[in-house]
Amino acid sequence: MMKYLQRLGGSLMLPVAVLPAAAILMGIGYWIDHDGWGAGNALAAFLLKAGGSIIENIPILFAVGAAFGLAKEKDGSAALSGLVAFLVVTTMLSADTVALLQGVDAGSVDPAFGKIKNAFIGILSGIVASIMYNRFSQVKLPDFLAFFSGKRLVPIMSAVAMLVVSAVLFYVWPIVYGALVSFGEGISSLGAAGAGLYGFFNRLLIPTGLHHALNAVFWFDTIGINDIGNFWSSSGEKGVTGMYQAGFFPIMMFGLPAAGLAMYHTAKTKRKKQAASLMLAAGFASFFTGVTEPLEFAFMFLAPALYVVHALLTGLSLFIAATFQWTAGFMFSAGFIDYFLSLRIPIANMPLMLLVQGLVFAVIYYVLFRFLILKFNLKTPGREDETEEEINSGHSNDSNNKFYELATKIYDGLGGDANVVSVDNCATRLRVEVQNMDHVDQKKIKATGVHGIKVAGPKSIQVIVGTNVQFVADEVKKIRNK
Repeated sequence: MMKYLQRLGGSLMLPVAVLPAAAILMGIGYWIDHDGWGAGNALAAFLLKAGGSIIENIPILFAVGAAFGLAKEKDGSAALSGLVAFLVVTTMLSADTVALLQGVDAGSVDPAFGKIKNAFIGILSGIVASIMYNRFSQVKLPDFLAFFSGKRLVPIMSAVAMLVVSAVLFYVWPIVYGALVSFGEGISSLGAAGAGLYGFFNRLLIPTGLHHALNAVFWFDTIGINDIGNFWSSSGEKGVTGMYQAGFFPIMMFGLPAAGLAMYHTAKTKRKKQAASLMLAAGFASFFTGVTEPLEFAFMFLAPALYVVHALLTGLSLFIAATFQWTAGFMFSAGFIDYFLSLRIPIANMPLMLLVQGLVFAVIYYVLFRFLILKFNLKTPGREDETEEEINSGHSNDSNNKFYELATKIYDGLGGDANVVSVDNCATRLRVEVQNMDHVDQKKIKATGVHGIKVAGPKSIQVIVGTNVQFVADEVKKIRNK
């Protein structure tokens, strides 16, 4: 299980690497026009929308990244299947579709379905798609259905599988979402302890996207707390209003960047540069904008125990800030931009103490993360095991594999490594670029029983194999890669 989580974490590194740049773009845009969110400044609007196009589509990125990374072969059809799976489940469980299924008005649909496009659903879609790829990418259907064999079958099966998943989530998702809202309402009366519990579960639920359920209780007007609205309108109680926001500033501005530094310092020597580039960008994004996903997703699956520690420290930070009534607020996230802007809000209470708390938490995060990583050999970025290619290198010289034999003969007839430049395929044909057409032995190729040969140019030749061409093309590519 742990190895699978680490593989999942590794597969998310590609989409995670895109997030820091997007977060910084949004942060700069918000800095320029923090009141209008781009409405009052064209440059701010451009930056906010550019960054938002990535940040707001994290679930899609994760669906594609997880499917691609977990598939036994790093193939584009796996990534496409991840996207297909995500589109199916989010369409089937969208508020409009659920309204049709239930025969009610869209406004009456459970609010849980308004939050179905989240990171958890994206990752789940990618996992399902990868399973479908690993199971069906080499399936050979009867000749009359051969066009849909192999990799073309994977998106179809992914869509079917997600229909089943959608049916399960149709009943489960509202229950889980509603339970978390009820839980939030229950702890809202516990004062500083409730703030600490909220902070802990807020971080713990980030991978699932269900933190939005808790956020709605404390940040907005679900049960009358409206912590964000009341803080920025300065209409609440000084020292109390903002208690569900303030404790995040020490974590996002200081704690997480310090954790990133610890992960960099403990990375393997040959991977330090790679770790440094990710941690520097993600750490700056966390400090400046308060967008923590690049850092958190970088280790939450690679070292889940470490992420639980992070959640506990976040809860502790909110508890401390609420206990001493140090308050500040945010409209975007708990980064430097919002911290600086909140200093001018009259209801902010001793906000400078949050910086002192942040410096203390930076030390705690660095020391604790470094100790735990080294003590338990946690596989944080830069410390992953050497990956062994799980791709089956081929079917060797197995005489029982007709596609291998066919591919070997065709490749030999094309002139082998010395003559073949590139190989691709369409629905029925191998499309090959060669160095010299004179070195192609068309008689040898035709003797294999292929349907025909077409010389498409002075260095381009097509071998008409039929609807099973994908399997022949795969074997040819394996031969070339040996």
